[in-house]
Amino acid sequence: MSDMASQVSTSISLLEQEFSIIAHNLANVSTVGYKRRCNEFAKTMRDQDIGLQDVPIDESTPHSSIDFSQGHLLETGRSLDVALDGKGFFLIETTDGPLYSRNGMFHLNRNGQIVNSRGQIVSGQGGPISVPQNVSISQVNVSRDGNISAGGMPIGKFKLVDFKKDEYMLTPVGTGCFSAPDDVKPGEPDKVVVRQYYQESSNVTMVDELVDMITVSRLYESNMKFAIAQKEVSSSIIDVAMG
Repeated sequence: MSDMASQVSTSISLLEQEFSIIAHNLANVSTVGYKRRCNEFAKTMRDQDIGLQDVPIDESTPHSSIDFSQGHLLETGRSLDVALDGKGFFLIETTDGPLYSRNGMFHLNRNGQIVNSRGQIVSGQGGPISVPQNVSISQVNVSRDGNISAGGMPIGKFKLVDFKKDEYMLTPVGTGCFSAPDDVKPGEPDKVVVRQYYQESSNVTMVDELVDMITVSRLYESNMKFAIAQKEVSSSIIDVAMG
């Protein structure tokens, strides 16, 4: 395969990957706490106004990343809906190690512990947070600093963390959770406000994603045409050579 043909093939593959990223974002436009995935490859090529086949892939291909910008806060009135206003994450305890999430749509498990949608423990400063069985969920109150009381009695405080400049090293693992490399440790968040009765919406903007999808589709189509034309030229040259 010629260098140009290889370049076009790689470009087409990258566009297919970017299309999948956009489709994934659109599928999560209503997912609580979802953070959109970004890949600026198509935009970069469009802005430079050059064909993908003319660009050295290894030098100009932007890496995929996560957009951790704040989503809108939506009031729900539900006692165990808790949103973070500002930079930070809830700490989720799992058998495979800690995870980090912005999805504060919590529940109680059979033991009265606060858990996420997958039944994983939401960590407090001193471990799991348990609501006494004789206290109704409507009597659970969460203060702006994350302290929790039930029936007027303190029962714990959410363990909140932040990765600051290392945020880009987090990896999405599904259901709004992220994992961190073993050598990356979180610290205390700055100025984050805990808001009870709220959910943080996905930070996906449907219109922007649809515009990106159109851009990717057009570039994909033009490069497919280029690849087909190159194949036809190569076939013609071979036919001539073979006599």
